[in-house]
Amino acid sequence: METKKTKPYKGTEEKHSVAESAVAYANSSYRHFITQNDYSLVKKAKKGINTNVFYTFAEAIKMPEKSLALVINLSPRTISNYRDQNKFLEANYSEHLLKLITLFEKGKEYLGNIDEFNQWLEKPFWDSSEKPADFLNTPGGVDLLIDRLERMAQGYPL
Repeated sequence: METKKTKPYKGTEEKHSVAESAVAYANSSYRHFITQNDYSLVKKAKKGINTNVFYTFAEAIKMPEKSLALVINLSPRTISNYRDQNKFLEANYSEHLLKLITLFEKGKEYLGNIDEFNQWLEKPFWDSSEKPADFLNTPGGVDLLIDRLERMAQGYPL
């Protein structure tokens, strides 16, 4: 498999849409990461996501990098090696990361801020001992949480 290389974003370098978004994310703007539809998400994921996006996202959502790596099913050592080698994340990890970014944006939007959303992730669902954070480690689980948040925002009982 061919490895894609990237240069650190400096504003005048080659503009990769995700690299531009990483800078925007640092300014608390998630909007550039949100994909308009599944097709757009898959296209971005197939190109791969720069590991700088991973680290910027972890900082913005106040999640330790090691924890976020485990959520997307990578070892912390692997993500560190990817960064050191200027490698892009593979498509499956990129897709998972993009879905997480969408989820956290919706959480921030619906609950007011990242801290409130992180608290929501740790509260058990009404009808079980499972909590939303238990579903973060699969893309399907992230989709389920996005659906739950949207239903909650529309006033449906969970």
